[in-house]
Amino acid sequence: MTAGMRIAIDGPAAAGKSTIAKLVAKKLGYTYIDTGAMYRAITYKVLQSAIDLRNEEEITRLIAQTEIELQPDEQVQKVLLDGIEVTDAIRSHEVTTNVSAIAALTSVRDLLVAKQQNLAAESSVVMDGRDIGTAVLPEAELKIFMTASVEERAERRLLEEQKRGMKSDYETLKREISERDRADSERKISPLKKAEDAITIDTTGKTIEEVTNSIVEYAEKRLAQ
Repeated sequence: MTAGMRIAIDGPAAAGKSTIAKLVAKKLGYTYIDTGAMYRAITYKVLQSAIDLRNEEEITRLIAQTEIELQPDEQVQKVLLDGIEVTDAIRSHEVTTNVSAIAALTSVRDLLVAKQQNLAAESSVVMDGRDIGTAVLPEAELKIFMTASVEERAERRLLEEQKRGMKSDYETLKREISERDRADSERKISPLKKAEDAITIDTTGKTIEEVTNSIVEYAEKRLAQ
């Protein structure tokens, strides 16, 4: 479709952002950028390096020597960390429970936001995260804020982890998602926040296809203006 269209999709953990964003990008012929995977990749490397998550100085040095590459794929976007595929590894429970702490570090956000903005300048994109419409792409032509009940998000995460062969507990996941909502919303740097001009879509009880089609319709209306 028309070049220069940027779609920002924000929302809390397990709201379905990545799944929907990828499908929207595919329908529109745009590039999909999973910013969450970028933060997960950094978190994974920090954990593998046994660095204290509070040691921002050491983490900053590590990032300077880190290369993250996102490769389109039919099933799932592949994530390469320093040339090694870590697509599944970055979805581990350990990474999930620690990524908010890493994402809250100023040096991490500065580096990744710059990279994300450069990617968006190269082509039409669908980018999802927590601060895309407010901090990364504040001038995006279409901004969506996706949400869902904590209960439904916990159920989604449970199914997702079970498919990966991970042992998970619904109540634990619900508690962790609520805690991550609090951490993401209260962090000082680029907190989870709905952009003033964003369209809210509550995905509770909605199918993936319904939400995808709604966003594509919004995009097509903006392009027609």
